[in-house]
Amino acid sequence: MHPELFTLPFPPHLTIRCYGAMMVIGFLSGVTIIRYLSRHFTSNPQHITNAALYSLIAGVVGARVFFVLHYRDQFDGHLSGVFAIWNGGLELLGGVLLAIGVILFYIWYHKLPMRHYLDVLAIGLVAALVFGRIGCFLNGCCYGKPTELPWGVRFPYGSFAYRSQIRPDLNRNRIAPRLDLPDSYFGYRDPQGEYIQDLKPLSDLTPEQRTLVTEGRYRCLPVHPTQLYSSGGAVLFGLVLLLYLRRSQRGETTGLYPFLAKPGSTFGLMFIIYGLGRFGMEFLRDDNPFEVASLTISQILGLGLVALGILLMAFFAWAQPERLPVLQSPVAATEVRAASRRPEPRGHLSRRTR
Repeated sequence: MHPELFTLPFPPHLTIRCYGAMMVIGFLSGVTIIRYLSRHFTSNPQHITNAALYSLIAGVVGARVFFVLHYRDQFDGHLSGVFAIWNGGLELLGGVLLAIGVILFYIWYHKLPMRHYLDVLAIGLVAALVFGRIGCFLNGCCYGKPTELPWGVRFPYGSFAYRSQIRPDLNRNRIAPRLDLPDSYFGYRDPQGEYIQDLKPLSDLTPEQRTLVTEGRYRCLPVHPTQLYSSGGAVLFGLVLLLYLRRSQRGETTGLYPFLAKPGSTFGLMFIIYGLGRFGMEFLRDDNPFEVASLTISQILGLGLVALGILLMAFFAWAQPERLPVLQSPVAATEVRAASRRPEPRGHLSRRTR
């Protein structure tokens, strides 16, 4: 866990968080992949850059809104904290959903070949997810349930996982804490002298207490590194989508599309795989509250995404394939420009003298 990357040495001494940095890296990697994969059907990659910038803004807003809705109890009485995004608090799923909506609107507004853009967008989003989940691991959020597996991870004192283990969690039907931390570890005065009834900072603990919470019986229980599970799964997920996209492109070349492989199908498959993966991953996570029938909101949305993906794939299989304009292809555009500069054979009148 390493939530803070560095702090600027000059005013206002802004702290750069690892989660935000990994989101930016994920964004750049996604844009690069989308630009590369879209070169066969567009000669104007500026549209991709524009749509990506809009989706980045939408992604941050959506991730924040999703977090606030998820943990709305934390903002009761101080709504100004909703906008304090620099204090942390983003949920990747909300950002992805709103970003997709903005990109769809941009493609529709500019009358671009939507299905082709959506297919490469799917792979770009998954690439961003790889880095986004690493950011979650560094931030300590999206943590898993306790485990005795050898690769279980112990997060430090005061982390999200640690705080979840020292208290009951009625939202997850847990009436007793996992760690029975004594009352002497709670309650301190902040720099302004105000008494805070919360977990003491590590610096306020006695040497004996520090030993107990870092090496002894009160240290964090090892948990599933669900963030790294999700990141590694996204790598495999992206490879599957890339192979499926190549399958669709071969059909576009021959004019005979394989089953469920018309343009747009890769985008639909993304929803199915992600929805199933997220539904299963929630059984290993220990952070999201139960909403309906012991299911988290992410699981409910995951099932909805699976249904949406199935409908999209069925629709694209039924609909006529999306045809690209001749000049939409950079190869075709180059050939047309070359033909226009080619001299006409001798003995033939030019069009201007006929």
